[in-house]
Amino acid sequence: MNLLTRTCGANAAALDAGAIAALLPQVPGWTIADGKLQRSFTFKNYYDTMAFVNALAWISHHQDHHPELTVTYKECAVRYNTHSAGGALSDNDFICAAKASSLYDQRSGA
Repeated sequence: MNLLTRTCGANAAALDAGAIAALLPQVPGWTIADGKLQRSFTFKNYYDTMAFVNALAWISHHQDHHPELTVTYKECAVRYNTHSAGGALSDNDFICAAKASSLYDQRSGA
């Protein structure tokens, strides 16, 4: 199923290595580091960075799945993992990563 059409579920279970390997190609540009699914997004200025952050906050609120963000003038680093899965990766992380990438593609005109 397309990650963009899915909704995050409560108490998502941790994924095994095979499931993670199968899902990772569905979120191009994302990598796994320190057990988190992560990607950095670049922008032309602070306003565009903050517009993305605010739109991502809206998505996160509606999915009830919140990333760790590091925001600078022209960049936003996004990291996902699932606390209810013991800090492991779950389907929710990949669903939200796909939605974040789609948001970025829409905002950047890609």
